[in-house]
Amino acid sequence: MKSPRARIALALVAVWAGLILLHYPWRCLPYYWDEAGYYALAALDFYRQALLIPESTQKLGHTPLVPAFVGAAWRVLGVSPCRAREAMMLVAAATLVATYALGCRVAGRKVAAWSAALLAFSPLFFAQSSMLHIEIAPALFITLAVLALLPRPELSTGDDPGKRMAAFALAASLAILSKETSVILLPVAWAFAWRARRELASTAPKARNVMLALAFPLAPLVAWAIYYHHATGFWTGNAEYLRYNLYSTLTPARVLLTLARRLYQLLIAGFDWILTVGALLGVWWERREQRARKGLPAPPSAAESGNAGQAASPEISLAQFASLDADLDEDAGSIGQKVRRALGEPEARAQPTEEQAKLSRDFLFLAGGLSTVYIVFHSLVGGAVLRRYLLPVFPLFYLGAVTLAWKLPRKIAQAICTLAAVYFVAAWFINPPYPFAFEDNLAYADFVRLHQQAASYLEEHSAGSRILTAWPATGELTVPFLGYVSKPLRAVAVDGFTPDDFSAVRQDAFDLLYLYSRKWEPASNWLARSPILERLQERYFNYAPEMRDEVLVARYRLKLVQQYERRGQWVRIYSK
Repeated sequence: MKSPRARIALALVAVWAGLILLHYPWRCLPYYWDEAGYYALAALDFYRQALLIPESTQKLGHTPLVPAFVGAAWRVLGVSPCRAREAMMLVAAATLVATYALGCRVAGRKVAAWSAALLAFSPLFFAQSSMLHIEIAPALFITLAVLALLPRPELSTGDDPGKRMAAFALAASLAILSKETSVILLPVAWAFAWRARRELASTAPKARNVMLALAFPLAPLVAWAIYYHHATGFWTGNAEYLRYNLYSTLTPARVLLTLARRLYQLLIAGFDWILTVGALLGVWWERREQRARKGLPAPPSAAESGNAGQAASPEISLAQFASLDADLDEDAGSIGQKVRRALGEPEARAQPTEEQAKLSRDFLFLAGGLSTVYIVFHSLVGGAVLRRYLLPVFPLFYLGAVTLAWKLPRKIAQAICTLAAVYFVAAWFINPPYPFAFEDNLAYADFVRLHQQAASYLEEHSAGSRILTAWPATGELTVPFLGYVSKPLRAVAVDGFTPDDFSAVRQDAFDLLYLYSRKWEPASNWLARSPILERLQERYFNYAPEMRDEVLVARYRLKLVQQYERRGQWVRIYSK
C-alpha cells in the first residue's frame, strides 16, 4: 500500500495533468491586463536578478512569493507564458487536492469530491487557475491553515496538536507571503483558538507554544514591511496606490455599495446562487428533522407497516408521489421520512457522532468567519472591486455550501451539485447581461486573442506609425516580452476612451487610433436600465461612458482600416 504522502503526490500530479489538458487551448496565451502590468514583469525581475521588489514595473508592495515561484520555475522550464501558466496550474491543482483533503476530514469523501469538483468547474477559479495572479496561492495556503487547525478524529490517540499548530504557522505565513492581505485570516484563527481554548489547553504540550504558533505569521509580514520601507520609503504600495486603494474608498455610501457587491460576488455571481440556495435548504431541512426527532415517536419499520417491498424499492412513480400523503397518513414519521421513502433512501440517516458534529461546527465557524472577514475587508479597501480578490475563501465557501446542502436527502443534494456543475461549465463561455470583469471567465481569452490579432496587424502594416490607445494595449505594443509583438511599436498613451481622456489629445498627436472594448457592456445591459445605478457607479466607482466612434471619427477625420470581433468584444483601428 502506498504511503499517504505518495498518494497525495500522485493525486497532485493527476489533477495538475487534468488542469493542463482542460486549459490546453488557452495554455500559451500572452499575458492579460494585470498580468502584463505587474505580475509577469515582477517574475521576470526575480528570474533575471532575484529581485523581490520589481524594478521594471511599478512598486505595489505585494509580498513576493508568487512572482518568485514563477521566476524560479522559469529557471527550470524556460521563460514563456506557457511555463508561467503551467506553474500557476500546479498551485491550482494543489488547492483542489487541499480542498478534497479538508472535505474528507470534516464531511466525508463524497462531500469532499463534490466540493473539489465544483471549485474546479467554477468559472472564476477555472479562469484564474492558469493566470499569473496571486490570489490562487492564498487560497491554497488558507485552506491548508484551516486543515491544520482542525483535529483528526481518526487519530484520537495519535493526533499531535503541537505539530498541527506548527503546520498552521507555516501555512498562514506562506499565505501572507503570497498576498499581504491574507493577514486577515489571523483574527479568525485567534477567535477559533479562544473558542477551543479548553481543548487546546488539555491537549497541547504548552499553551505558550500555541500562542507562539498563532502569532508567528505576523513575523514575515513585519519583516517584509520593514524591508519594503527601507527600499521605497513606503510601508506598502506607493502614493498613488494608497490613494486609489485606501484613501478614496472609505466613504460610508461606497462601503455599503461595495459590501452589497461583495456579497453578490460570493453568494450569487457565476451561478453560485445554486449552492447558496442548496445550503439554505440544507439548514432548513436539518432543523426540521431535528424538531421531528424531538417531538415525534419513532416511525414503524417497513416490516411492521406491511410495506417492506415498497420501502425497499429505489424508484417511485408519479402516481406514488401524487398519493404519497394518503398512503402515509397513518405513519407517525415526519415529512422528511416520507420524502426519503419516496426517493428510495433509508428512513433514518445515521447520525454523526458528537466528535464528528463538533468537527463540522468548528469548520463552519472557520469558513463562515473567514468569508465574513474577507467580504468586510474588501468592502473597506480596494479601488477595483474585482471578484478574484475573494478567491482565497472560495475553497472554504464551496466546501461549506456542499456540506450544508448534503443535509438534504442524498438524491436532492446530488441533483443540486450536478445542476451547479453544469451551469458552472456553461458559465466559462456565457457572459452575464451586465458589466463584469473579463477575467471572471474565459472572456479574458477572447480579449487576449483580439489584441493578438490587432497587434499582428499593426506590426505588419503600421510599424512606424504613432498609435493612440489605452492600457493594456500600450504595454502590449511596446513590451515584446508580453507576447504580442516581436519588436516595440510607437504607442501614444491615453488613460481611457472617455471624453475627459480625449480632451487634451490634439489632431497631430497620433497617426492611428486603436479602440477596443475595455468593459463588458452588452446591448441588454441590465444596469443601464436604471439611471440611479448609473449615477451611483459614476459617483463612487469612477464609471464614465466612453466616447462613441462616430464622434471621434468626426473630430479627428478618421477612417476605419481594420476591425475584429469575438463573442461581443471588439477592436477597431482607425487612420487619418
